[in-house]
Order: sequence, then C-alpha cells, then structure tokens
Amino acid sequence: MGSRLLRTLKHLFTLPGAVERAFPTATLTRITEEIAASERRHTGETRFAVEGALPWSYLWKNLPARSRALMMFSKLRVWDTEANNGVLIYVLLADRSVDIVADRGIATRVTQQQWNAVCAAMREKFHAGDFGAGAIAGVQGVGALLAEHFAANAERDNPNELSDAPTVL
Repeated sequence: MGSRLLRTLKHLFTLPGAVERAFPTATLTRITEEIAASERRHTGETRFAVEGALPWSYLWKNLPARSRALMMFSKLRVWDTEANNGVLIYVLLADRSVDIVADRGIATRVTQQQWNAVCAAMREKFHAGDFGAGAIAGVQGVGALLAEHFAANAERDNPNELSDAPTVL
C-alpha cells in the first residue's frame, strides 16, 4: 500500500476517544497549570492544541500536519499578542506529530533547532506512552525559551492575553 493510503487509514481509524485516552481531564488540567506557571516567568503566550486526526479536507490534499498547525495558530489567534510572542504547541496523534509555531516576535530569536529539540523531548515521552509528561516537557521547553527572550519583570505589565487551557480539536 502507498504511504498516502496508509496515512489516510490511520486517520480514519483514529477514533474520537483517542485524545481523551492520551490526554484525560487530569492531564489537561496539569497542562493548563503548567502554562499558567510558565507565563508568570515571561511575557509570552503559550497555547497547546491536540487533535486525534486531520479533517478530511487535509487528508484529501495530503497536507502535512504542519499545515494544520499553521491554520490552528491563526484560528486560535496565537498571533494576536501585543509583543508578537505567542507560541502554539500542536500535537496530531494519528501522525504522531508535534509542531511548534511561533509568532514573528519570538521566531527571530529562537532557532528552528531549538524548537526541534523541544519537539524531540515531547516525542520521546509520547513514544514511551507518557503523553502527560511529554506535554509538560513541551510547555516547560517553550517556557524556558520565552523566559530567555521575554523575561517578566515587576516594571512591566504581564497580562494573560490568551487562554492557558489546552484546545482539544
């Protein structure tokens, strides 16, 4: 079978409960708490989105998970921060894919290799079956990079511009 057909079958057979099994309510709550704690150390904004399978329109066009991550970056308005320092962590279970999309304010300061290292740490935990630990490692990795370039301080207002709660698609 071709790789496109295999990919389509993986997505079709990724049942709706896959996200709930990998990311139960307690794990989603822990991710929310970790994002909130991270954002107290920097002025950036972190969003976490997880999806079981791509919509049919993406599969039909054989689009990569990165295309969906870019679309969700826009739909979740991660770009809509005052300092242009929002970051989306996007997880696609069917492809076993992790993507990080950063707004232009942070993208010019952090190399793709640094984002790849965060993704690799997440995938390592996911491969071991520990989705919670992988998600937390991702949030902490992104938080460390944001703190390095957008450290919070008492002299500067640090409003929470985006929701800390993960988005389940």
